[in-house]
Amino acid sequence: MRVIVNQLAALGAKTGIGHYTVELLRCLRQQAGADQIDSFPEGWVRRGREACARLRPRLEGKRQENTAKKTGPMVATLRSQALSCLRQLGRSVMAQHFRLVSSARCYARPTVATVHDLSVLLHPEWHPADRVAHFAKHFERGLRRCTHLFAISEFGRQEVIRHLNIRPERITRTYMGIRPGLRPLPREEVARVLKPLDLPPSYLLYVGTIEPRKNLLMLLRTYCSLPGTLRSRWPLVLVGNWGWNAGEVAAYFQAEARHRGVIHLGYVADALLPALYNGARALVYPSLYEGFGLPPIEIMACGGAVVASTAGAVAETAGSRAHLIEPYDTDGWRAALDRVLRDDDWCRSLRRGVRAVAEPFTWDQCAADTLRVYRSLCDKATRTQTLPLPEPGKPLRAAG
Repeated sequence: MRVIVNQLAALGAKTGIGHYTVELLRCLRQQAGADQIDSFPEGWVRRGREACARLRPRLEGKRQENTAKKTGPMVATLRSQALSCLRQLGRSVMAQHFRLVSSARCYARPTVATVHDLSVLLHPEWHPADRVAHFAKHFERGLRRCTHLFAISEFGRQEVIRHLNIRPERITRTYMGIRPGLRPLPREEVARVLKPLDLPPSYLLYVGTIEPRKNLLMLLRTYCSLPGTLRSRWPLVLVGNWGWNAGEVAAYFQAEARHRGVIHLGYVADALLPALYNGARALVYPSLYEGFGLPPIEIMACGGAVVASTAGAVAETAGSRAHLIEPYDTDGWRAALDRVLRDDDWCRSLRRGVRAVAEPFTWDQCAADTLRVYRSLCDKATRTQTLPLPEPGKPLRAAG
């Protein structure tokens, strides 16, 4: 069996989907045995896409007609590379683990895709207009191309079944995993790694892109309302790039939050994350919606405490040991932040048993479950089957 994986999401600065692609590819290749795992793009197309990915935070949400014209040859070459891979003889699977296939051409091979979440469909207000338009243009056609789908949580799987009218046997849940190196570290090592960042011995931590669905404005305002004695001892450290439509959060950060104990580190190298997680008093994660939510599970792997929202898959993955609060409950969030900083016993109780919660989430298991589906698709010769679509003119979202 030969598998060709689209690795576009792994190029440039990585968020959750990028890490998913990198780690899944790594483990697929380790477990493939006699099977062949290839990826595209390669060569100058890959280097060009990496450059574009690094610039994306500055460009997202802006008009990009000129960019689209300039990248036309790159897109054509990307399609050519994919089709060239697929012309090889033998059993093969086309894997799009970050975006549904939208090419008008038929790959004539079993095609799979991972639906990480449905936020563009269910909450278009959280995304730039060009992304929403691209989704509206290509999503249904991409769905038609797919033989099978993956979801990264049971919450996400049930959303796809419910809103897209997909039969349950056509979508498999494969949980994301913990990256290598995320484990409890000695205090001396944490202090040494974090010294160049000029951070105090302990702090509250947020990890993720700063964008509307992450609910950061609520978090900043709530944190800034805490007594100054708490804020001076435990600053709130934000790790992540400014995303689309973060202007209101950025304005509040500049005018108020940075003067009240909030530190924005921006995007940090993966090598720093284990120490950042280990040094935190607790992770605070107030997201409005998550298809999985990696940071809560990652800090649990390091033995850390989690205060998170009830939104999306967070309750499914981390909820058994995290303290969960409704995302819009500002009084609840203020009480939880105050308590996690003042009450050492409660903070220790939040850390108790967290590593056992994180332990089942491994990239090896994700790859094993994914390979099982690949092999099943080839063995059953299902490459001509397609997913059922709603009737023409009817929306993808299910009624009610």
